[in-house]
Parts: sequence; structure tokens; C-alpha cells
Amino acid sequence: MENTENTKKIRWYSIREAAEYLDVGEPTLYRWMRDGKLTFRKVGDSTRFWQEDLDSVMQVTYSTNDLDKARAVCPVCRHDELVEGNAQGTGLVYFVPKKTKFWTLKSSFVGTSVRMCTRCGAISWFGDTAKLAKLRVAPSAKEANEPPPTEDVAQT
Repeated sequence: MENTENTKKIRWYSIREAAEYLDVGEPTLYRWMRDGKLTFRKVGDSTRFWQEDLDSVMQVTYSTNDLDKARAVCPVCRHDELVEGNAQGTGLVYFVPKKTKFWTLKSSFVGTSVRMCTRCGAISWFGDTAKLAKLRVAPSAKEANEPPPTEDVAQT
């Protein structure tokens, strides 16, 4: 009996084909490869890309209308029937950003809402972005240019 499953053949792209596919110049691809933004494979001296790697390099910037639409669709199965609810624990669950403008802990809590997909059961957790924007402290010019702190590891 034959296997009737559709086996999808992986499509390999050369540098030129990948540049055409993404509608960018070849130097841009080389820069992305050097910066680690694009996954590639070497076959001898030849550089190859999978289509899924090329697709993953695209960044999507959503408008506010699109964000509202995204909250109405399951991120796992794309089903549009989500039931709104609350996440429960021993108390209310909040998101607290690391650096905030306020010293009191309670005033730095960001409320959240939860939705569950009726098809696959995936849970989407959303925070109050307006409150988060009010709480965030803009980094100073010095902090923006400093490399992240490294952890000291004791040598034994």
C-alpha cells in the first residue's frame, strides 16, 4: 500500500534567489548573515537558505487596529472563538516591570486579562499597555550605550 501523505520538498535558495525572494540586495543578505539575523547553511563553498528561514527574517509591525484583531484570534490554531476570563492563583496575578517610576509596589502592578481558545485550549495573556507605558522609565543616554552587566562566576 502506498503512502498517500503529501511530503513537502524543502526548497533551497541561493544568495541571488534569496535576495530576489526578499526583494533586497545581496549585500543586505551578507550583512544579515554576518549580524546573525538570518539562518543559512553552507554546502561546500555554496551558501543556501530554506524558505522558512527567509520568511522568519521578516519583521511585522502591527497598527493598533491589528493588535486588537490579534487579541481576538488564537495564536496557536488561529481560531476566532476565545473565552475571556481571569488567571487565578493564591492572589491576583500582575505583571511588574523591573524599573518603574513608582516606589510603592502596588502602584506598579500592571493588570492583565486572559483569553482561552475553545478549540485548542491555548491561553493568551494580555497586559494593560497604557499603564505599562506610564510606568516605564526612559533609559538615560549612558544606560542605552552600556553593555548589559555580566554575572560574576566564582571559579573553583
